[in-house]
Amino acid sequence: MIIHGTHDWRIDPLAFPLPSKKALEAAYSSMIISSSGWRKVFASSGDEEDSAPTVDPADRVLTALAAYTLHRHIGKKKPTILVGLDARPTGAELGPIVVRTLLSLGAKVRYLFITAAPQIMADTNLNPAEADAFFYISASHNPIGHNGFKFGRDGGVYGPGEAERLAERFRDLVDDGLNHFALLRSRSEDLDPEVYRQTLERIAAEREKSAQRYRTLALTVATKSTERNVHDQFIETMRLEHRRKPLGILGELNGSARGCSIDRALLSELGIGTAFMHDTPGDVVHPIVPEGKNLSLCMESLTALHRKDPAFVLGYVPDNDGDRGNIVYINDENEATIVEAQTLFALTVLSELAQSRLSDPKAPLAVVVNGPTSNRVDEIARHFDAKVFRTEVGEANVVELADRKRKEGYIVPILGEGSNGGNISHPAKVRDPLNTLLSLAKLLNRKELGELWFSLSGRERPASPSLDTLIRSLPSYTTTGAFSPLARLSVEIEHGLLKSRYEEFFEEIFTRDHILFNSFGIASYKIIQTEGAEERIGSGPAYRTPPYNGGFKVGLYDDENVMTDFLWMRGSKTEPVFRLLVDCRGDDLNRHDYLLELHRLIITRALQS
Repeated sequence: MIIHGTHDWRIDPLAFPLPSKKALEAAYSSMIISSSGWRKVFASSGDEEDSAPTVDPADRVLTALAAYTLHRHIGKKKPTILVGLDARPTGAELGPIVVRTLLSLGAKVRYLFITAAPQIMADTNLNPAEADAFFYISASHNPIGHNGFKFGRDGGVYGPGEAERLAERFRDLVDDGLNHFALLRSRSEDLDPEVYRQTLERIAAEREKSAQRYRTLALTVATKSTERNVHDQFIETMRLEHRRKPLGILGELNGSARGCSIDRALLSELGIGTAFMHDTPGDVVHPIVPEGKNLSLCMESLTALHRKDPAFVLGYVPDNDGDRGNIVYINDENEATIVEAQTLFALTVLSELAQSRLSDPKAPLAVVVNGPTSNRVDEIARHFDAKVFRTEVGEANVVELADRKRKEGYIVPILGEGSNGGNISHPAKVRDPLNTLLSLAKLLNRKELGELWFSLSGRERPASPSLDTLIRSLPSYTTTGAFSPLARLSVEIEHGLLKSRYEEFFEEIFTRDHILFNSFGIASYKIIQTEGAEERIGSGPAYRTPPYNGGFKVGLYDDENVMTDFLWMRGSKTEPVFRLLVDCRGDDLNRHDYLLELHRLIITRALQS
C-alpha cells in the first residue's frame, strides 16, 4: 500500500539540491524537540493544513541527520532499526531518506512503511532482541502539514534523560549539518543498490511479522499473561460472551495508520461486530486531532448504525499515528455522546484493577498517573486497595515511574494520563485505542468485573450494566474540561518566578478568607510539584529545579487530611501558555467555578505584580 508516490529502489532519496546553511538553520529553528517527539511543519508551503507531499531540501537534510543521530546514539556498528511512519502525506518522502541513510551507515533496517505507532512499538516490546531501536515518522495529532520523529526501544519512546542526550547529539550535528550530510550522501552513493532494493521488497513480510507481534501483545495486555493457551481461552470466552450479548464497534479511522493495522481482524476474532469508515491510510476527511467537533462524524454514523443494529454501542476515532483514540458511545437515551477524557480513563482503571484484584486478592496493586488526573482515580483505587503515584505530564514520565514501582514490588496493571484519556495497559508502554476498547468490552461483558466493583464500592449492581450505568457508578467529581477556554492562560514570564509569586499570594488569600474555605470543608492545603517522574510536596524553590517548568498543584484538604480538591497548572515547554485544571469532589459546579476563577485570579495577579 503506497500513498502519495512510490518507493523506487533505483532512486537515491538523498540525491537532491543542497539547501543553503541559512535555510537549514531556519528549518531547524522551527522544530519543536521534546521527549515525546520532534515535530515541525514539513509541508513545503509552510501551511500546517497543507496536504501536499512535497518536502523542502532543508527538511530532507534534517531527516537524514535525525537518522544519523539515532545511529550514533545506539553506538553499534551494525544495529537493527525498525522504521515506520503514519499516514500523513510527507511521510512517503521522509521514509526512504531515513531507510537509505541508515542502510548507508551499515544498519539493518526492517521497514514497515505505514504502520500504527503502537504496532511498531509492540514489535520491540516482546521481541527486544530483534531491534536495537525504532525510528517512527509521525506528528501524532498535529495538523496534516506537520511531521516529525519518535525514537525508542523495548516498546516505548526513550525516557526524558535519554531523549535529551539524543536531542543534544542532533543539535551538534545540525551545527555542521551540510558537511555531515555530504558524508551521508557520499555513503549513499556507495551503497549496494541490492541492499536498498531488498529492504523495500521485504516491507510486506515485515508488516505481517509486526502485525502478529502486535496481536500477541494486545492479547497479553488483555489477559495479563504471555501464555498462548490463556490467549486462546480469552478469545473463546469473549466470543461466547458476545454471542450471549452482542457488541458492535464502529471505527471512524480518518485515514490514519490504524487502517492497515490489526483492528478489524482482532476485534472480529473476539466476536465483536465491526464497521469501519475512512479506513484507507491517507483518506483524511477532517482535522486530525480526535476531539470535540472532529468526533461528530463518528457520533452521527454510530447513531445511524445503532438504529439498524442495536449491538453497535461504541465508536472510536484515532489520531494519525493511531496511539490515541477517543471514544463515543450510545447512552441510555439511545443517543451518541462523547466519553469525556477523565471519565474514560477512570473506566479503564476500574476495569484493569478489577481484573487484577480478582486474579490475586492480596497483590500490592498500584496505578501511575500524571499530575492533572482527577482524584476520582484515587477513590477508585482505594476500593481495590491500590496505591496511586503521580508524575509530571508526559507518557515517558508515567512509564518510567511505573517501571520503578514494579521494581519496588508493586503490580501496576494500568498507567497513563487521565487528563487526556490516555491509558497505557501493562506490558504496553504507549497509549493504544485497541487496549482501551478491550478494557471497555471486558467491563461490559465480563460480569465478574462489574460485580466486584459494585460490591467493593457499596453500590447496587444493575441487572445488565450499560456504559451509562457504569459511568454513573464512578465517584462524583467536577473537573475542568480539556477544551474549556478557561483551561489556559497566556504567560510570558519565567516559570519559577510565577510559581513563587503564586505561592505567596495563595497563602495570603487562604489566611484572609479561611472562613470561606471552611465553608467548603477545606481545612488546609499543600503545594505538590512534579518534575519528570518525581513528585515533591513542599512550597518554594527548594522543591523545584531549573528551568522550573514542571507541574504545580495546590492540594486542598478536609479536616481528616483527605484531598477534596486541587488546583493544577503547568507551563508549556514549547509556547508561552499555562494549562490549568481544577478538580473537585462532588457535582457542585459552583464550587469548581469559584476555585477555577480563584486559580486564574492568583496567576493573573502574579503576572501583574
